[in-house]
Amino acid sequence: MPSKILSRRDIAFLLYEWLDVESLTRRERFADHSRETFDAAMLTCEQIATDLFEPHNKKSDANEPHFDGERVTMIPEVGKALAAFCDAGLMAAGRDYDLGGSQLPAVVEKAGFAWFKAANVGTSSYPFLTIGNSNLLLAHGSPDQIERFVKPMMTGRFFGTMCLSETQAGSSLSDIRTRAVVQADGGYRLFGNKMWISAGEHELSENIVHLVLAKIPEADGSLPVGVKGISLFIVPKFLVEDDGSLGERNDVVLAGLNHKMGYRGTTNCLLNFGEGKYRPGGAAGAVGYLVGEPGKGLAQMFHMMNEARIGVGLGAVALGYTGYLHSLDYARNRPQGRPPVGKDPAQAQVPIVAHADVKRMLLAQKSYVEGGLALNLFCAKLVDDEHTADDEAVRREAKLLLDILTPIAKSWPSQWCLEANNLAIQVHGGYGYTRDYNVEQFYRDNRLNPIHEGTHGIQGLDLLGRKVVMQGGAALQALAERVRTTIARCKSVREASSQRLAGQLETQWDRLEQVTAIVHGAGDTNRTLANASVYLEAFGHIVIAWMWLEQALVAGRSMGGGSDHDFYQGKLAACRYFFAFELPKVGPMLDLLASLDDTTLTMQDAWF
Repeated sequence: MPSKILSRRDIAFLLYEWLDVESLTRRERFADHSRETFDAAMLTCEQIATDLFEPHNKKSDANEPHFDGERVTMIPEVGKALAAFCDAGLMAAGRDYDLGGSQLPAVVEKAGFAWFKAANVGTSSYPFLTIGNSNLLLAHGSPDQIERFVKPMMTGRFFGTMCLSETQAGSSLSDIRTRAVVQADGGYRLFGNKMWISAGEHELSENIVHLVLAKIPEADGSLPVGVKGISLFIVPKFLVEDDGSLGERNDVVLAGLNHKMGYRGTTNCLLNFGEGKYRPGGAAGAVGYLVGEPGKGLAQMFHMMNEARIGVGLGAVALGYTGYLHSLDYARNRPQGRPPVGKDPAQAQVPIVAHADVKRMLLAQKSYVEGGLALNLFCAKLVDDEHTADDEAVRREAKLLLDILTPIAKSWPSQWCLEANNLAIQVHGGYGYTRDYNVEQFYRDNRLNPIHEGTHGIQGLDLLGRKVVMQGGAALQALAERVRTTIARCKSVREASSQRLAGQLETQWDRLEQVTAIVHGAGDTNRTLANASVYLEAFGHIVIAWMWLEQALVAGRSMGGGSDHDFYQGKLAACRYFFAFELPKVGPMLDLLASLDDTTLTMQDAWF
């Protein structure tokens, strides 16, 4: 029976038929690998996700972590699943051999991790954050910090977090108040509070390595203004001795758990730093270790945040994808009603998948989730190109493309794969919003992703305010060249429908470039950015249309009469659906943007 977690066939199509991941083995870093090793890694992920993550997904949702004032307890299945994940070497799958890793390409590693996100997003959050934490420290930490904290995270002895937000600051990080006070020995003690810290407290690992943004006070005791005064610190739950053993409990304490509508298996915490409950070295204050230079913390944290943003997008895709597969299975097995023409109550009812409107909802889901998965794996391969391509120009282009696509890779799936979950509930009818079926949980879990790692509004400001104009528009130009190359390839296919699709995408891309110039020519930054979220959505739809045109080119070329015929026909149908039903939505959005409408900008509080 095909899995209802993810589609192994679709992942293979994207990795091998479209992205040509096998070609990465010609690069020195991946020379020991082959398709066989990639497939083995993927199969390991699928099996552990299927056998140990998915079975407790509903149980951990119904029995979320509990804090009794002293310790957090959770169902034992979470720890067993994570132990299997770590024992399989998956925490270090993409890391260097000399660090105990497997040196898998990022695109293979992310495709494998998607199985865990789809199977159990709550339990998968613990390794997701730990991997991101360790990657940041590998890039910015000292050799001692890597030895002391990163290597234990790679084996699963320690888990990690990221601690940015505070109750009074939210996403406005320039307003954080956590203080890192310099001590007589040159070290630091942290005092303050952090809110919304996923995986911030548990007993799933020996230690928890918190990466904490804080400000070092000026000589007069005041905190520096703005983001330039933010530094990054390692604050472990337990201090770590020189021999790697655990030392004293650090002065970081769980104040309480937040109870979210989804991701219920992940502890989400309010943490107090330096409240004095624990006194390492005989003094209050959480011992922290500065990462890199003072004042560079936000730039360093963006290393983890950008990785997390693409990861959030991948998680949104995974939840949308599993919801789609569940609703597809339901539609194939749920008899109800008869065709509109020739209704005969004496005839047997047909499966609801036979009804045109149900097929519409399934096609919409398919177009969202398979388009979103293509985008996220494309971005993952860009990570490989940026770090391992032999040609410097290829590495430079990959970085530009990643810069401009990251806000889309995070936000588009968070909006439209959530809509896929919404449609999955609708396909189930009345059963869809009962807890007897899985799709209502998928929706609740996925509803968090539009907020995780920056809202649509923040991503829109990043895309329109920074990414499309950075380096004189270099990133936008790099993306334009890629899109236009695909359009040209599609136009060269002597088939009317291919030429029509290419023309549609070309028209919308041309219009996007024109509107971008109009908006940035407004002469007023507030007006330019007033409708940045609309720009993000329009841009995202055009990018996904490009992803679908890329897939359609491969599917059309591979079409034959074999066992995969239906698979490729499905790809072409989903592409046609997206161009017919979704891409036209972009037109009114671009018209609105071109008008420089100021309705939202001029609206006054009192008028509400």
